[in-house]
Amino acid sequence: MKGHESGSDSRFENSLNYFQKIITQSGPAAVASYSLVGTIIICIALGWLVDSKKGTSPYGVLAGLGLGLISGFYQLAKTIWRNDK
Repeated sequence: MKGHESGSDSRFENSLNYFQKIITQSGPAAVASYSLVGTIIICIALGWLVDSKKGTSPYGVLAGLGLGLISGFYQLAKTIWRNDK
């Protein structure tokens, strides 16, 4: 029975190693996507803050959205192009 257990342990270890490899490879994509979403949310929040202080609704939110999209996609493109080389 001991031989059967080592084969099962070996398959489990191989599965864990493969999972770790996939997670490591997907790291830059995850960081880029979180950066994109985070940048958009922060810029919209800053735009909303400007709107609430100055009474310029909805222009601050729209400007924040635009700035967040531009900045977020720039970071995404930078990550993608860095990994292509």
